[in-house]
Amino acid sequence: MSDSSRAMSSNRPYLIRAMYEWISDNGMTPHLLVDAGKEGVEVPSAAVKDGRVVLNVASRAVAQLELGNQWIRFMARFSGVSHSVQVPVPAVEAIYAQETGQGMMLPPDGEVAPPHQPEPPEAAPPRRGPQLRVVK
Repeated sequence: MSDSSRAMSSNRPYLIRAMYEWISDNGMTPHLLVDAGKEGVEVPSAAVKDGRVVLNVASRAVAQLELGNQWIRFMARFSGVSHSVQVPVPAVEAIYAQETGQGMMLPPDGEVAPPHQPEPPEAAPPRRGPQLRVVK
């Protein structure tokens, strides 16, 4: 098998770690959106809503955070009780900053996000003069 045809490992854990670092470096609070129905997800059932759980993974909110290639593990408090949390990387649907919502949605594991195709330029809409509207 040639080097060009070899399958590469998933980029998902690398994207999660990069986004985590970017969000943290900007003083924001990184959150993970997790599909709680995936096999191997261990979170308190009370934290699950509509089959998903949002996890605050900021360094000030968790202990022993491991952002590995296969698993994300840490200790966190839910309603004042400490819990061990374990999430398989394929269960992570998104990572984002709580304050701004900026982050990244991840495609379902095994799928590749399509490459970005630039939109063809559109003709600018005709300019209109100033418009006033009545606000009550």
